[in-house]
Amino acid sequence: MDKLDQIFSMQEELNERIGVMTGEMDEQAKTEWVLNYSRAMQQELAELIDSVPWKWWAKYQEFDEQNARVEVVDLFHFLISLAQVLGMSADDVLQAYLKKNKINHDRQDSGYEVKDETDSRHI
Repeated sequence: MDKLDQIFSMQEELNERIGVMTGEMDEQAKTEWVLNYSRAMQQELAELIDSVPWKWWAKYQEFDEQNARVEVVDLFHFLISLAQVLGMSADDVLQAYLKKNKINHDRQDSGYEVKDETDSRHI
């Protein structure tokens, strides 16, 4: 089992322990949990931002790198759960990532002067 497969398996186990069965959701439940996990990720992003001294007017702040790392891991928990709600396996995420990464490189090679929403439709 590779690392990404292991993370997906562990997240599924945690979700089931909490009572969230991502593999058994109808469309209504999927909609609810996509929103739940998206909102949770927004909160984790806010907590990540709060780990960084972003208030240019406040002198008391310090960069809390350890907490920033924890928030990144929290984001992974919710992001993987979201992928599972959408029926994605670790391999599905890897394959989509590889395709999208190529598109992003192609965009950079071309100067990314024109937005083409259709270039990701095949993923």
